[in-house]
Amino acid sequence: MPAAIVTGASQGIGRAISLRLADDGFDVAVNDIAARHSELQSLKAEIESKGRSSVAVVGDVSIEEDVNQLVEVTVEALGHLAVMVANAGIILTKRVMDLTIDEWDRVQAVNVKGVLLCYRAAGRQMIAQGNGGKIIGACSISGYRPQPTAIAYSVSKWAVRGLTQATAIEFAPHGINMWDQIDDNFSNVHGVPKGHAFEQAVQSRSAMKKPQTPEDIAGCVSFLASKDSGMITGQSIIIDGGIQFS
Repeated sequence: MPAAIVTGASQGIGRAISLRLADDGFDVAVNDIAARHSELQSLKAEIESKGRSSVAVVGDVSIEEDVNQLVEVTVEALGHLAVMVANAGIILTKRVMDLTIDEWDRVQAVNVKGVLLCYRAAGRQMIAQGNGGKIIGACSISGYRPQPTAIAYSVSKWAVRGLTQATAIEFAPHGINMWDQIDDNFSNVHGVPKGHAFEQAVQSRSAMKKPQTPEDIAGCVSFLASKDSGMITGQSIIIDGGIQFS
């Protein structure tokens, strides 16, 4: 069966995506940092309870060797790599004048460099396999509308959009489709707890008048990972419940 990789998989959106892809028939490699090892093992067991194969791979997406090893372990354990979901991300709710350079560098390392490394490693493997694939990055509504109260995060997500669109052009001749999905639920990013003011403020502008769930994002990723998305690439898919911006 085809294999999928999901980074930042231990909680929130990453966890929901992993379970949905398992329901869709994928064997799933789940990844997160060492501090999330127990949650990864629990997720692996849940995927296996659905009758799918899984492997849990601890690693930091901002480290090239870890990302390369993630792809290598996945292919060795699960076989053909069909889908990469570069979901891992971190957020700091600081304005430009309050942010330290070390904090800026850390956010960019995970949210931009980490996505780049996932795109490269997955792209290299898919090109070698010779029959295409699907690569999906995690963006945010902050990468579509400026968010000055989380400046490093907002800039990183704007970068993800550009990275995805440019890489999609390069990978298209190899039959690889690429997107980034834009959501509005900050509580699904590591470091922002449920009920945070960011989440409440964004949800209050939703035309649907209901909170977004990780499963809403997973449903979109399910479509993008399927054969039905074959003629869509280089796009930012906005899943925001119809947020109204004034």
